[in-house]
Amino acid sequence: MSKSTNPTRQRILDAAVERFANNGYHDTSVADIVDDSGTSKGAVYFHFPSKQDIFLGLVDHFATILEDRLSEAIAQEESGVRRVNVALSVCLETFAAYKKLAKIFLIQATGLGTVFEEKRREIHKRFIDVIQRHLDEAVQEGDLLTIDTEIAAYAWMGAINEVVIEWVYTGHPEPARALPALQNILLRSIGVSEEQIQQLDPNANK
Repeated sequence: MSKSTNPTRQRILDAAVERFANNGYHDTSVADIVDDSGTSKGAVYFHFPSKQDIFLGLVDHFATILEDRLSEAIAQEESGVRRVNVALSVCLETFAAYKKLAKIFLIQATGLGTVFEEKRREIHKRFIDVIQRHLDEAVQEGDLLTIDTEIAAYAWMGAINEVVIEWVYTGHPEPARALPALQNILLRSIGVSEEQIQQLDPNANK
């Protein structure tokens, strides 16, 4: 995980991600995280008032990592289609690099109750909005025909989620294998031609 500005807080998060990913939310205690982080109960409660806050802190942490990576990559692209394409690549690459955080975000946060579900939906919506915004830009720039960008963004997020969830559970398909197929399927779904796809990524149709 990327390092936060507070080393004690980061040690707590590092310990928590291992515990939650390996044992699940209900079978992890604050005492476990205290022991694994080499801190104290007072230090943990200073940064996180409850186990729930630690878990939600991890979800936010992963969302921040993903958003930062997306912003950096998208800022380097000039056209709407290229920005949408790089967003797809960065999403899968980030999930691959942070598999345990992805498991917490996509799997363990589901079914834990209203607070967790609201947080999960909030973050999903943030990323859907990113996809939709860049689809809108591609339409405005004339790179795409007019489409319902909101529905397209939900469909993209759903496809990415399903592929990553299956990989987290079973180890297959690995993100590096899934990326070219997803690029081909999702870019075609918004009207990007085969020629454009090849220009974006020569491996996208392989």
